[in-house]
Amino acid sequence: MPQDGRAAGRIDTTRAHSARVYDYILGGKDHYPVDVEAGDAMVAGWPSLPVSMRQNRLFMQRVARYLAGEAGIRQFLDIGTGLPTSPNLHEVAQGERPDAAIVYVDNDPIVLAHAEALLTSSPQGRTAYVDADMREPESILESEPFREILDLGKPVALTVIAMLHFIRPPDDLTLVRRLLDPLPSGSYLAISTATADFAPEEFARVVEEYEGRGIPMVPRSQAEVGAFFEGLDVVEPGLTQVHRWRPSDEQSAVRNEEVAMYGAVARKP
Repeated sequence: MPQDGRAAGRIDTTRAHSARVYDYILGGKDHYPVDVEAGDAMVAGWPSLPVSMRQNRLFMQRVARYLAGEAGIRQFLDIGTGLPTSPNLHEVAQGERPDAAIVYVDNDPIVLAHAEALLTSSPQGRTAYVDADMREPESILESEPFREILDLGKPVALTVIAMLHFIRPPDDLTLVRRLLDPLPSGSYLAISTATADFAPEEFARVVEEYEGRGIPMVPRSQAEVGAFFEGLDVVEPGLTQVHRWRPSDEQSAVRNEEVAMYGAVARKP
């Protein structure tokens, strides 16, 4: 893994970055003044944005718990990992199955600089970090961790959480399929991505702030998100807002108009 100094040399502190804005809004500490400015502007445009982001994080945790527990998955390929915020996916998955193996993928230098926090595996399991771009799937599929840690003779969970809204169509569908194709039958795809279906005017202001800072932001309708799951067996309760996917009692109080994320999990036949 590259050293922190190399990663730090690639970090641009003059422009807001999606991972750092996310970190700031969720109360983290790995951000810069430019990210604070962007986050404050986004929340001013839509005060429910922190609620939506927190619900997406909880969705990831429930998905990891379901996949490792009920679905029995022991291998995970996580695309667009973002900054480490405990519990990370491997902590949840290995809490269910201590022997689980997780390969994290991100191309953000600030994530790379903090990657050691993603590598604190259980003794029985394994974790690895790949510094690669989803837009170049071959760099992921040909990486040493992908080839050596993941056993493609057994099911793998491909998780793409809060990532696809930063990729413009039509590349998005092609990229997901390229990563899913090598995975065997019985593998799973889990996705969450932004939508403007429930708070269109408010979320439009968030999109404007992202785009104005040079960060692509592509909210999708339910039908557009559903296209990622064509040919797969979608797990109940299907494609829904993230807070409605196998929610806890506490989440029943969250209003639909406060959440701008769709999510689903599906099994590859």
